Amino acid sequence: MFKTVLFPVDQSREAREAAEKVVNIVKTYASRLVILSVVEPPAEEGDAPPEVMSSPEAVAKLLSEAQSMFSQQGIEAEIIEREGKPPFTICDVADEIGADLIVMGCRGMGLTDDGASDSVTNRVINLSPCAVLIVP
Repeated sequence: MFKTVLFPVDQSREAREAAEKVVNIVKTYASRLVILSVVEPPAEEGDAPPEVMSSPEAVAKLLSEAQSMFSQQGIEAEIIEREGKPPFTICDVADEIGADLIVMGCRGMGLTDDGASDSVTNRVINLSPCAVLIVP
């Protein structure tokens, strides 16, 4: 049913909690797991200090830790690091890899400039080329 699962991660508590569901789904369906983290483009001068997810080093470390955590569960995971706006990048990668399911936390680090009603999660739900499981 879910041959390929895309798991976008950030450093939020919600992403860590969603990982438990991902383990269950991947083991149940013997799915291919792809972990994605998005490096946000640098902020323009005069903006607030950059978020942690704008550091390629922090993102690489996050992906490595996530891959290791799944490995301890007996799951081989591929990792992808991309730069861009998270909701669009998540959906583009889902399309590229032929994902059947995106699993993500409901409130990660990604509120957009427009606020909660236009969060990364809401945008992914609206733009996704496949099913989306939101973990509260």
